[in-house]
Amino acid sequence: MNTEYESNPLIDRLPKHLKQFIKPQDYNDYTPVNQAVWRYVMRKNVDYLGKVAHESYLDGLRQTGIDIENIPNMYGMNRILQEIGWAAVAVDGFIPPSAFMEFQAYNVLVIASDIRQLEHIEYTPAPDIIHEGAGHAPIIANPEYAEYLRRFGEIGCKAISSARDYEMYEAVRLLSILKEAEDTPEEEVKKAEEQVDFLQNNMGELSEMSKIRNLHWWTVEYGLIGTVENPKIYGAGLLSSIGESAWCMTDNVKKIPYDIAAADQSFDITKPQPQLYVTQDFAQLNQILEEFANTMALRTGGLSGIKKVIQSKALGTIELSTGLQISGVFTNVIEHDNKPVYVQCTGKTALSYREKELVGHGTEYHAEGFGSPIGKLKGINLAIEDMSPRDLKAYDIYEGKHITLEFEGDITVSGEIITGTRNIQGKILLIKFKNCTVTQGDTLLFSPDWGIYDMAVGKEVISAFSGPADVNSFDMINHVPSSKTIKQKKTEEREELENLYLNIRNIRENKEAEITLKEAFGAVSGCHPNDWLLSVEIAELAYKNHNNDLMDKVVNHLENVKRRRPEITHLITNGLDLILEKVST
Repeated sequence: MNTEYESNPLIDRLPKHLKQFIKPQDYNDYTPVNQAVWRYVMRKNVDYLGKVAHESYLDGLRQTGIDIENIPNMYGMNRILQEIGWAAVAVDGFIPPSAFMEFQAYNVLVIASDIRQLEHIEYTPAPDIIHEGAGHAPIIANPEYAEYLRRFGEIGCKAISSARDYEMYEAVRLLSILKEAEDTPEEEVKKAEEQVDFLQNNMGELSEMSKIRNLHWWTVEYGLIGTVENPKIYGAGLLSSIGESAWCMTDNVKKIPYDIAAADQSFDITKPQPQLYVTQDFAQLNQILEEFANTMALRTGGLSGIKKVIQSKALGTIELSTGLQISGVFTNVIEHDNKPVYVQCTGKTALSYREKELVGHGTEYHAEGFGSPIGKLKGINLAIEDMSPRDLKAYDIYEGKHITLEFEGDITVSGEIITGTRNIQGKILLIKFKNCTVTQGDTLLFSPDWGIYDMAVGKEVISAFSGPADVNSFDMINHVPSSKTIKQKKTEEREELENLYLNIRNIRENKEAEITLKEAFGAVSGCHPNDWLLSVEIAELAYKNHNNDLMDKVVNHLENVKRRRPEITHLITNGLDLILEKVST
C-alpha cells in the first residue's frame, strides 16, 4: 500500500506535530460500491441543495473541482484548492479538536478519507470523504467564509481543554467507528453509547475547548444562514447528509437566531439535531467568534487563565506583560489579593518571546521545571519591567550585585545577579541568579544547590493558552489513538457484488464490460436481493436507452425490495425520481 502522500507548499509548512495525523489517500481502496454511494449522494444533494443551500455551495463545487460522478482524489483537488489559498490532507477518522482547528489555522482542510457504507448512505456519525470533501471543501471557495474558518482555527487551537475533554474525544471517536462498522455487536455499541452519555452528563463546567467546539458545530458543521423564516444551508454536516439536509428544513427542527449563547449548547454527534442556529450572514460569524475570543484566557490572562491551564493537566503557555512566554505543564500558582504572585511548571519547560524560543532556554536546560514570581516588588509602584537602566541601578538590580527582592505576596528572591535577558525594545525579560534562594514565608521554592535560577520578569499575566508558544520547543509526535477505523470485510459474496457494480459503471462510462445490463440485473436480483442501489443504477441506464421492458422489471423488483425493507423506501423512490427528472430534462 502506498505510504506516501503528495505535498504542496501549504502542507509543507505544517509543523511536525500536525503532519503526524496525515495519511495517504490510497485511491485504489475505494470500491465500485463506494463510488456508487458517492455518486448517489452527490447527485441527490446537488439536485436538492441547489434549492436550499447558500449560493456559495454550487459555485464552490465547480471551483474546487469536485466531481459528482467520482470520489475526489484529494491531492488532485489540492492543485485547484491552492488557487483559493487552501489545501487538503487525508486523516483517519476523528482527530483531536485542537489539531483539527490548528490545521484550519494553516488553511488546510482535514478530510477523513474513508467513505460511509451503503447502509449508512443518509448519515454517518463518523467523518468521511462525503462529509469533509463534499461538505467542507465547496463552501471555502467563498472568501469571507474561508477567512472565518481560518480565524476560527487560529483562535480555537489556543482554547484550553479540561482533563475530561480528551476522554470525550476518544469516546466519541470509538462510538463513531463502531456505529459505522458493519456487524458490530449491539452490546459494544450500547457500551460505547453509555460511555459518551456518561461523559456528556459529567463534564462539569464546560471548558474553553468544549465551548468553542459547540460554536464550531453550530456554524461550520450545522449552520444555517439568512432568516429564521427562510434559512439556507452552509454547514458541512447538513450539506453532506441527504437525510438531515431535508429534515432540517422542516418545522420539526427549531430555528434559533445565532448568538454567543450557542457556545453553551452541547450536541449529540450520533443523532439528528433538534435545533439549529441561523446566522444573518458570514460577517456575524466573525463577530460572535471575536466576542467569544474576548472571554478566553488567550485574551484575559490573569489568575483565572493560569488556573485553567493548571486544570487542563496538559502542555500550556502563559505570557507575561513583558512578552515573555512560559510553556510547560503548569502545576501550581500562589495567589495574593486575587492575583498570581508565583507560578510553577513541572517537567520540561521552554521560554519564548513572540513564539520563538529564547536561546539557551529550551526544554533541555529547563528539564526539571520552572518557577518564578510574578508582579511588583513590595512597596514599589514601579515594576521591574518598567525600570530604566538608572532605576535598576538605583534599586541595586544589576550584574554582580547580591540582592534580595521582596515581591507582593511574601515572595522573596535572594541571590547574586549574573546577567539579564532583554527583548528587542530593551525591556528586561529574565534575570539570572547564582547562589539563589526563593521563598514564600517559611516555604522553600528554590534552593542554591539546585543550580542557576532564572527569574521571569512581568508584572502580570496577559494571556494563557493551550499548547507551546514555539511549536518546535517540544516533541509532540505522540498521537496514538485508542481506536482505528474498521475496514469492510472481504467476502466472496461482496466481491461478486462489487464486480457487478464495476460492470454497470463501465457500461455507463462506455467502457468494456464483462456482462450486459440485462445479465447484471439478473445476477443482482437473483443473488443479492436486498441490494437496491445497483438496481437503481440499472434502471437509470435502461431508461436512458429506452429499454422499457428491462426498466419495468427493475422497477417491479425495487417494489419488492421496498416491501421487504420499508426503511429504505424513500431512498429508492428518490433515486428513481432523480432518474426520471434528469433524463427527461
